[in-house]
Amino acid sequence: MSEPVTALGGVSSDARIAAIAEAPLQGMITLRADLSDSAVKKAAKAAAGADVPGPGTVHLGDESGLCWMSPDELLLLCPYAEVTETLERLQKALVKTHALAVNVSDARASFTVTGPRAREVMGKLCPVDFAPDRFAPGMFRRTRMAQVPAAIWMSADETFRIVCFRSQAQYVFDLLTVAAQPGSEVFSDGKTPALA
Repeated sequence: MSEPVTALGGVSSDARIAAIAEAPLQGMITLRADLSDSAVKKAAKAAAGADVPGPGTVHLGDESGLCWMSPDELLLLCPYAEVTETLERLQKALVKTHALAVNVSDARASFTVTGPRAREVMGKLCPVDFAPDRFAPGMFRRTRMAQVPAAIWMSADETFRIVCFRSQAQYVFDLLTVAAQPGSEVFSDGKTPALA
């Protein structure tokens, strides 16, 4: 049996205005259900170790968490090695509930963009206001990154996490590396100004 690998083999690029790297393998489960249902909330919390987040937010622990994808959808994050067991526990807990839980780990790729100019890089590619007072750790967006859909959140003040379809991994990596090319700084002092 072959070993699981990331879409691009862990590619990275540091010689830029922000560091771009493919993230390690991540367990990801899509959960579609009535998010106000107490059984769904309980099962999701037990599986991820985090409360169900509200619209546009993410609740993360050390290795697991929940991302709000839509009014009836969550993205559950867990260690890659534990995704099958986590999915089985979730499905068992929801057996009497109208819900769908699917392992999408190998259908997705993820990247990190880090550094003081990470907001500039992301702002070139997405129709999202990434000013510090508008987008901060704990916030979550489903949006477009140039021509492809992406899910984005910040795991720290200068670190973005991006999830895209695995089939689009090379395109997203190329977009990020071009947006972060040396000499492409938007703000001379490296600090994105807060909007009035």
